Amino acid sequence: MTGFSSRGFRVKDDVFPTGLLLSPVRALAWNDAPGSEALTVASLGDLLDLDPRPEFLLLGTGADLRQPPRSFVRDLESSGIGVEAMDSRAAARAWGVLRAEERWIVAALLPL
Repeated sequence: MTGFSSRGFRVKDDVFPTGLLLSPVRALAWNDAPGSEALTVASLGDLLDLDPRPEFLLLGTGADLRQPPRSFVRDLESSGIGVEAMDSRAAARAWGVLRAEERWIVAALLPL
């Protein structure tokens, strides 16, 4: 991820206004992103289908920090993936720092 624009998240020359799903190997528009209160593992699509499995999910909950549903966190933790929730701008910044450290993580960033 390279930053923000007035319309959303910027990855190289692409802008993602509806949300963003990031892995170490790709960036996808999250066109059907639910509100933070309606998150399920299924709403992440195939984001977690990496080998090896990601250490944790950076969850950007939009303009403000909102706690994700406990069932969502439990489902991810039961599969060995931690969840770090923060507002989407903070999650985007954390992504850059952690990937610079070559951490094997994924991110789901709800729209700003």
